[in-house]
Amino acid sequence: MNLKDYLKDRTLFLLINFILLIIICGIMFLVSISNNIIIFMFSLWVLPLLSYFIVEFIKQKNFYNELNAIMDSLDQKYLLSEIMKEPESIEGKMLYELLKQANKDMHEHVKKHREMQSDYREYIETWVHEIKTPIASARLMIENNQNEITRNINYEMKKIEEYIEQVLYYSRSNDVSKDYIIKEISLETLVRSVIKKNSRDFISRSISIDIEAVEGNVYSDAKWLEFILNQLIGNAIKYTKGSKGKVKISTIRNENNIVLTIEDNGIGILDKDIGRVFEKGFTGENGRKFGRSTGIGLYLCQKLAAQLGLGLTLTSKSGEGTMVSIIFPLGSVNLMN
Repeated sequence: MNLKDYLKDRTLFLLINFILLIIICGIMFLVSISNNIIIFMFSLWVLPLLSYFIVEFIKQKNFYNELNAIMDSLDQKYLLSEIMKEPESIEGKMLYELLKQANKDMHEHVKKHREMQSDYREYIETWVHEIKTPIASARLMIENNQNEITRNINYEMKKIEEYIEQVLYYSRSNDVSKDYIIKEISLETLVRSVIKKNSRDFISRSISIDIEAVEGNVYSDAKWLEFILNQLIGNAIKYTKGSKGKVKISTIRNENNIVLTIEDNGIGILDKDIGRVFEKGFTGENGRKFGRSTGIGLYLCQKLAAQLGLGLTLTSKSGEGTMVSIIFPLGSVNLMN
């Protein structure tokens, strides 16, 4: 708060005092009261008023400066009313009480939405658990009735399971820390496992795979990491050119990290879409062409990678292919030498 704003807020009060002072002085002058008395009356009116404004301005300026300093030092701004001292002025006390009430109301709303989120997550996890039973029954019927049609149905069932898995991971993505188990993981074993899950897609679309350059062990959660890798390899398959398609997976060990890279020679991503591929729900030109993109896969991968302490980068050139890298920081916690 500066002096200009302070005086502007009290314009009406000052204007009324100024007009009254002029009127009284004018009357005293007309009735021939001596100038010394007029000056004495003027001083008696103005000096106490001026002193009051100076003292009040200093007090209010200090109060708001202190509030701004507290606000700047807080990461969670809504805690202001918990940190600030109760002011002495009437206006300050009213502001303090209003902030307290607003903070209490905010906490109640947050608590309500957390409970709703918890209920929703519980429902999703229960639904995922329940839906696995009819899927398992369908798979058993397919195995007992092997033919071309049931094999195709089995393939579609696999896709359904992947989407169900995506729903489950999405529901847990805000609270990974309660679900993951850190242990040593062989990147080669992990990659081979995901390649095996997608083997039918590689074969049916005649896409070659090169994983010769994959090596190294890291510490992370195998289940979450496998989900991320499956999403990235699934994208590589989806957007890779048919008969000449090629996916290459490799690792590079740097001084501070190990980088696992999935590279394809697919249709690539337009420059205008590159910066938004990790946004929730963004499908871009490729998503509209293929019609099956939801814009959730890469968003979820980046979110889970961040919660696991991993980096995730993507580079691409339209018509030439896409390269996605998972970066594992080197350290006693994340990586075994």
